[in-house]
Amino acid sequence: MRDIFFKLLVLSFVLLSHEISSQEKELFDLIITDENATPDLLPERMIITQRLFWGEKGLLRKTGIAPLNLENREKELKIRRKMLKAHQIIGYTTLAAMVAQGFIGGKLYNGDYSLYKTHKNMAKVVNATYFTGAALSLFSPPPLTNKKTKGFSSIKAHRFLSNIHFSAMIITNMVSDSNKKAHKAAAYTAFASYATAVVVFKF
Repeated sequence: MRDIFFKLLVLSFVLLSHEISSQEKELFDLIITDENATPDLLPERMIITQRLFWGEKGLLRKTGIAPLNLENREKELKIRRKMLKAHQIIGYTTLAAMVAQGFIGGKLYNGDYSLYKTHKNMAKVVNATYFTGAALSLFSPPPLTNKKTKGFSSIKAHRFLSNIHFSAMIITNMVSDSNKKAHKAAAYTAFASYATAVVVFKF
């Protein structure tokens, strides 16, 4: 199971490795107004995981692994693009696995206990792909800018729903063996909010 998951992750990055975009370079060209100007290399708003690792005083800055400078930020934005593309691909894989798990779980709850082991194995697949996809988003380098926008947007909806399905996934795992009703409710909540997050972001 781990070998399949690892191959899927490697394949995702291989498929995305050839996509080199000039958008990040164009953004950097815009923020440098003259030779003596000091560009803002980091956005004011960052999620806590990004600030912890990629912030001005983040772990990767303090250790010297990724010094904060223009050249490194260009590289980081390319890494970010690939990580978020991989996050999207793994997201579709996770959604397919959740659908399969829902079908298996339904039969199990209806008394087909021959599928118990299959249900457990599929749960491992769902967890592996889901939390890998989440990590790719949470620990990706921050964007160049992250201004707060007014009104509704697909990104805002996607982020709001991510809080719901992330919490539901945690609860699903916590009560998997102790409370069947809570496990089922949390699993359906996770699926519904996750599927909606995928659809909202797509459109």
